[in-house]
Amino acid sequence: MSLDPKIADLAPSAPDLTPYDERHAVIYMRLLDAEADNADWREVARIVLGIDPTLEPDRARSAFESHLTRAKWAARHGYRDLLRRAWPKSEE
Repeated sequence: MSLDPKIADLAPSAPDLTPYDERHAVIYMRLLDAEADNADWREVARIVLGIDPTLEPDRARSAFESHLTRAKWAARHGYRDLLRRAWPKSEE
C-alpha cells in the first residue's frame, strides 16, 4: 500500500470496495480524523489530498467531498469486504 497514492478528481461510487479504495484506505482514515477534528476542508484538501484549493478550488472541493463521502461509506459498509479479503495482506 502506497503512503502517498495519486488522488483522482472523484472517489469511486461503486457498491463494493475497489482497488482504488484499498490503495486509499489511509487517506480515507485521515479524512475521517480531520472531520472529527473539525478541520477546515481547504487545509485537508491541501495536506491530505495534495490539491491546492487556492489554485484549483473546484477540483479541491469536489475531490474533498467525494473522498470524504467514500470514506464514510467505507467505514460503515466497505470494511466488510476488506475483512472477507483478509486485508491488509501480510507482507511475506
